[in-house]
Amino acid sequence: MWKPRALSAPLAVLLLHTLLALVSAQRSVWNTLNGGTPVVVARGGFSGIFPIPVLGVYSRSNLFDGLGFPILTIEDLVTLNQKPKGIWLNIQHDAFYTQHNLSMRKVVLSASKSIVFSYISSPEVGFLRSITTRFNPKKTKLVFRFMDVGDTEPSTNQTYDAHNAGLEVFASDFVNDVPSSFNYSYDPLTEYLQFIDNGDFSVDGVLSDFPITPFEAIGCFAHLGTNATKTGKTLIISKYGASGDYPACTDLAYKQAISDGVDVLDCPVQMSKEGTPFCLNSIDLIESTTVAQSSFSKFAMTIPEIKSGSGIFAFNLTWNEIKDLTPSILNPFAKYRLFRNPKNKNAGKLVRLSDFLSLTQNQTSLSGVVIIVETAGYDKPGPQKVYIQSTNSSVLLNFKEKTSYELVYKIDENVGDAANAAVKDIKSFASSVIVSKDSVFSSNSKFLTGSTKIVPKLKAANLSVFVETFSNEFVSQAWDFFSDATVEINSYIQEATIDGIITDFPKTADRYRRNKCLNLGNNTPPYMESVQPGGLYSLITKDYLPPAAAPLPPLTESEVTEPPVPSVAKIAPASSPSAESSAPPGNAQPKVAVWFFVHSGCVYSFSSSALSKIISKLPSKEKEKMLLLPVSTVYFPNSSRIEWHEAFGFRLHEQSTFFVLKRGKFFQSYLL
Repeated sequence: MWKPRALSAPLAVLLLHTLLALVSAQRSVWNTLNGGTPVVVARGGFSGIFPIPVLGVYSRSNLFDGLGFPILTIEDLVTLNQKPKGIWLNIQHDAFYTQHNLSMRKVVLSASKSIVFSYISSPEVGFLRSITTRFNPKKTKLVFRFMDVGDTEPSTNQTYDAHNAGLEVFASDFVNDVPSSFNYSYDPLTEYLQFIDNGDFSVDGVLSDFPITPFEAIGCFAHLGTNATKTGKTLIISKYGASGDYPACTDLAYKQAISDGVDVLDCPVQMSKEGTPFCLNSIDLIESTTVAQSSFSKFAMTIPEIKSGSGIFAFNLTWNEIKDLTPSILNPFAKYRLFRNPKNKNAGKLVRLSDFLSLTQNQTSLSGVVIIVETAGYDKPGPQKVYIQSTNSSVLLNFKEKTSYELVYKIDENVGDAANAAVKDIKSFASSVIVSKDSVFSSNSKFLTGSTKIVPKLKAANLSVFVETFSNEFVSQAWDFFSDATVEINSYIQEATIDGIITDFPKTADRYRRNKCLNLGNNTPPYMESVQPGGLYSLITKDYLPPAAAPLPPLTESEVTEPPVPSVAKIAPASSPSAESSAPPGNAQPKVAVWFFVHSGCVYSFSSSALSKIISKLPSKEKEKMLLLPVSTVYFPNSSRIEWHEAFGFRLHEQSTFFVLKRGKFFQSYLL
């Protein structure tokens, strides 16, 4: 196991402007100038985590500021217990120092008497020329550093001009936690591979604040090819398709996920006004479409029991209206000013459940589909394994009684353990469980502090454990993962031994299980070992420690158990039911009998007297389509018990309807 404690003060100092060990090439020829393996240079040491004076990436944690790392002289680098394998010396502002009667040339030549520099770089040609005769090019390479395009080189007063002159090329300014091109989908490993393994050329080296990532790229992920073999049994499950690259649950998001190598494609089922099931991440259309800017904005309403704030809900629009809405890409990290690819922000079309199933039927690369149903029914689509996912145990019990699908129970809160009774209850209706990332590793201020008991407890009961949500954006990851989605995935699979990854960037996860450094046992390179939870946290000095975090609660049996789906009786002849109750004492509300019935795909609620009048006017054929149920005390889908005279939840077969009612008045709601 790679222990971050090894990156404490001595090693962080050691890495300051040093050349790290070369990665042993797993292919004899690279497209570098001389065919050798690209070099990894740690810019300022492991400066992506530990502080150095010259960096100004303000999104990084300040909790290591108390370590008191000293500013080193050049000579300090060779007095450490462990000698660096090479040193890269960068002389940034020789012209400035010269103006102040200081000579960087003398400093470098003096230091070179006791130190062998592997590389000396500078953006000033005059400085490099002044020392070129004093160094053996076989031992020390002089590197001209290009600055920004259009900058003028001070000693020649000329702009830069790259050319094929037999010069090695090093790429600098690789930073995992500063966004770069949208083409990389916030994945730093993809960026490195573009520079070292693009099929046309490879730079001869990279300078990085996070040297672990280029090590991975060079040692494990370069030259994989398109047909690299999958290693391991970890399932890759999509989160609304490839919703990190395209709007959620659109045809393009699903097609991209299949192309990216996903094993299981997901469809969260919503229902339109007339009862057409379709795939969308939320019942609120505002979250993933531009409906708020359309003529349907008039349907905005506030239902606190569904969500805080107003929404435009799917059950108020027909499918014909919904299918023409413009989808909008999800931006879950917008508060950090991290936005997903604007080129694709409105691409694709929403799809019905039937369209989704048709898309998946002939995809041999898919091993299954997951239908996310809190309350709706479903028929088997085709050859793939079918997973039914829900946070509601009653829904899954209903499916277990009627189908042979694989049932997946989602724990929708962060938990650190589970009571034995709760695990036994889950085992009675599900074969797999979904937990959050935060339930697997406990954390404090985004630093991992330890491993919880939830995964071992569930796996001991022979339950598969899937974990969500793995995203590429660095703000979604603990500091321990070095702003690298691949480090995070590796640690959850190797350290926590989870069975499945739920991700909005399936390409990143699929590429991981094809890398060349898996199953190497004792030969696993250190940069591909899982991180140690609590390793970085233990380096924080007392004065900088954050307040202790409360322990994660255990999952209890009462949180798993749901009330059973109520039985439903077919409507009787058109006579009115009489169920008016007497007024309760005190300040309690008078109890008016309320009845629910299903008609033409919609659900209506009425007082007894209003229902009687409506039924009497319906044709006989219409009456046969209706289902009627008297309700006294019912439950919301989240299991919160609500008195019937204030609000109602209602489950019908594998369907669920939510109501907000006022006594004696007519309210209408549609199938959720």
